[in-house]
This record gives sequence, structure tokens and C-alpha cells, in this order.
Amino acid sequence: MSLFENTLAQIAKASALMGLNPGVRELISRHERILEVSVPVKMDDGTWRVFTGYRCQHNSIRGPYKGGIRFHPDVDLGEVKALSAWMTMKCAVVGIPLGGGKGGIIVDPKKLSARELETMTREYARAITPFIGPEMDIPAPDVYTTGQIMGWIADEYSKIQGRNVLGVVTGKLLAAGGSQGRDTATSQGGMHVLEEYLRESGKTAPGMTVAIQGFGNAGSFMAKFLFEKGFKVVAVSDSKSGLFCVEGLNVPVVMSGKAAKGSVADCLDAGNNCQVITNEQLLTLDVDILVLSALENQVHKDNAETVKAKVVLELANGPVTPEADDILARRGIPVIPDILANAGGVTVSYFELVQNQANYYWSAEEVQAKLKPIMVSAWQAISANAKQYNCTFREAAFISALRRIEDAYKARRSI
Repeated sequence: MSLFENTLAQIAKASALMGLNPGVRELISRHERILEVSVPVKMDDGTWRVFTGYRCQHNSIRGPYKGGIRFHPDVDLGEVKALSAWMTMKCAVVGIPLGGGKGGIIVDPKKLSARELETMTREYARAITPFIGPEMDIPAPDVYTTGQIMGWIADEYSKIQGRNVLGVVTGKLLAAGGSQGRDTATSQGGMHVLEEYLRESGKTAPGMTVAIQGFGNAGSFMAKFLFEKGFKVVAVSDSKSGLFCVEGLNVPVVMSGKAAKGSVADCLDAGNNCQVITNEQLLTLDVDILVLSALENQVHKDNAETVKAKVVLELANGPVTPEADDILARRGIPVIPDILANAGGVTVSYFELVQNQANYYWSAEEVQAKLKPIMVSAWQAISANAKQYNCTFREAAFISALRRIEDAYKARRSI
């Protein structure tokens, strides 16, 4: 089953539970626009390469399309279609007035020089410029894209428009109109949701064990927040390998070691008797909380039976497949879904857009003060749905999103 078929299956489950208007279900099962563009780059050796890029715009009934751009060799149209639909749901879950979009280029950016990377980014920006903008579609960083890359897109778009348009993208560096708190927003939002779940479950942080798959921006900051709040982070992993210490890792040591050496496996001094493990082994550890902050489809029908965590938190997009969802539900392992757990990132991206449009910027404290109530309120609605419909948290999250989308359609159209 493709990622987009997974998304349609998730929508179908929630639609049946809540009795979604059939017309709304039909409309959100289609994309409003799908772009495929050629991105020509003259390489440093004088040869030309043409990369393939995408931008999928899923639904705009609640506001402009919003979603990241990833540079990765495994990018494909099906993936981008699925991720854009998830963005529609994610924005609706937390109640921000945006729709869903996503983009990407099929490329390994690690194999490009700095000049080649900038040239490719600017060519891609030129190709999609007629279809993006603060009131139309606002891209953001995703896998292997950065604040610097967003700055290049904003600069190229602004040159074409003949005026400064910082709000065309979010996730920019602060010097280019970015928002305070954006770098930690995904993890901070996930932390707020996890704390609400634990509070409702009558559990407290001290001594609870955590394994974290993925040690990029979201995973590393999540590890830091958990460590500071008294959780015992016993395992982390990156794309190469993992690190396990039954007595708990010193997360700041892992973060500094990873930055200096390039891999968590090189951070054996981060705890007593640390050992190197694989990503697959990390997923099977007997821990209280498993945080998934890597890529899609990490827990699937072939390994879901081996997961021993008491709860799974999805900081990545789509790390648990629908088949694995069913297995985990049968086994009594709740999954706090991506469209809620990682929505802190898009929420603060929305804050950045608002600040760009107003040309008035907030402190980090203001950003955090605005983020927490949004995440807590979204969790409370989902928790209530789970009880009302006797369903999983994922189904409950989709119900929250679909109800807001349905309300928007009914308010604007006869449907």
C-alpha cells in the first residue's frame, strides 16, 4: 500500500466513525493541484543535470496551502501527495487557518557543492513561483532542507516579484525574518502533548524510560527536553546506527558528540556501559515511551509485534503504517499520532507567517506562551473523541481534523 493509499485509508476509517459528509470525503480524497517541474543545474564540472521537483497542493478550504520541501533521493510523487494530505489534517487538528501542501526534489543534497545546492534551490523556486506566496502556498523546511535554503527561496521569489516577500516561506533563519522558537517547535509541541497524555494516564516523568529513533532536529531536541524533565533516555539512533545505555544516556553529551563526530555511535562516553545497536533493535527495546522521529514506515506489519514500548509518540510523518496501527491497537499500545504530535512545527510556522505579514516579531517567551494552549486544546479534543467513539488516538485526531474541514465546506458551499 502506498503512502497516499495509507492516508486515504486513515480518512476512510475516521469518516465512517463520525459519519462524514460524503461530498467532503470525495473532495479531500483528491488534490487541488499537482506540479512536476524540471530543475536544470550547471554542475561544477561544467555538465548539466536536470532534477525532478514536485509541489502538491492538497486542500485550501481552510486557508493557504502549507507544508515542507524535502531534498532526498527517495522523494517520489506518491510520498509528496501523502504528505500534503497529512498537512491538511495537521493544520486542521490544531485549528490554524491553513491547508495542506508539500514539495520535494529527487536529489541527494550531500553530493552537491554549496554552489550547486543554491543554484538548484533557486531554479526550483523559479519553477514554482507562480503557484506559491503568503496568500496561496507557504513552503517550509523538511528532510535535508534548512533555514538557509528557505532564505534562498524567499530571496529568489522576492526578486521575481520585485519586492521583499519574506512570508513566502517559513522556517527561515532569524536574520531573514524567521521566528524565535521555530527550531524547537516540533519537539516542544510533542512534549506538551506527551505531558498531557501522561497526566491523564496518571503517570509521572521521573524514571520513565524512553527510546528515540532519529536524532535530527526534532529527535535531538525531544531527547533534551525529556532529559531535562527527568525521563531516562536509554537509547537514541540516527540514520547510521544507535546507542543504548540501560542506565540512561547523558543527552547533552550525545548532542555535542553527534555534532562533533557525526554519529551517535561515536558517543560511547555518554553513559556507563553504552553499546552500539541498530535502528531495528531500538524499536524492540522494553521502554515506557518510543519516540519515532526518523522517516516513514518504520513500524510496519512485519515488526509491529516486536514493539515493547508502553506508548508510541510520532514526531516523524507516517512512521507507523496502517497495518502496524491495527497490530499495536490490538496489543494495547497507544500511538500518539503525527498529525498532532509533530504539529508544533507547523503551528510556529504559522506564527512566523503572521509575524512576517505584520512586520512585528515576538520573543521566544511569547511564542512558547502561544504554542502550549494550542497543543493542549488539540490533545483534549482528541482525547475526548477517543472516548466518545471508542477509537484510537489516530482515528480521534482525524475526526477532529475532518470535523473542522467539514464545517469549513458547509460554511462556504452547499454540500
